[in-house]
Amino acid sequence: MNQASGATPPKTIPNSIRAVLFDYGMVLSQSPQAMDWRCLQLALDPAGKSSAEEFSAAYWKYRDAYDRGILKGPAYWEKVATEFGRTLDPPTLHALLEADLTAWSRPNTPMMAWAARLQRTGIKTGILSNMGDAMEEGIRKRLPDIDSFSHHTFSHRLHLAKPDPAIYLHSIHGLGETPNHILFIDDRAENIDAARQLGTFAIQYSGQAAFAQQMQQMGFGWLL
Repeated sequence: MNQASGATPPKTIPNSIRAVLFDYGMVLSQSPQAMDWRCLQLALDPAGKSSAEEFSAAYWKYRDAYDRGILKGPAYWEKVATEFGRTLDPPTLHALLEADLTAWSRPNTPMMAWAARLQRTGIKTGILSNMGDAMEEGIRKRLPDIDSFSHHTFSHRLHLAKPDPAIYLHSIHGLGETPNHILFIDDRAENIDAARQLGTFAIQYSGQAAFAQQMQQMGFGWLL
């Protein structure tokens, strides 16, 4: 997930970046913990007959459809449940939606704090995230600082998902800046490659220390 991106970054670094565009999951939020996956797995399979690998396969099988808004939150979990031969009663569905939200709503404090500093200095900040409807609603309630970002692009609203170029163009337009004045940060190499193809600067996030080092190497240390 965090392999180095092979795309060539733009050759000329502008004197200033006017906007920073953030991925949400595993950039502004922490990675889900082992206990999160276990909680979700046991909600679907209380007898514990399935393996962690089987649960992971079921979880991700329909995730793209959820992120693209093809499936709403409840319908997504009903699809996942069918992989375990289950139908969901309302309490179990509620538990799954809440547990999934918990897994993805722990803030990555250093990155959230940096975004706040950028905002105070007049740099625009945006979020471009592959995210389902129930996830967006829940995260906005749990993390109200999300509303302080200048622009939000959530995939379920557009029926598009990264790395489709169209979703990046939507964010670029929403920020009101040309690509060469935007820095994009994401944890996935294919998403970084797609951003660079459109002319934005991009850094693949794999942890705070590595991120700070890349920022310095690319000439963006002044933003920190």
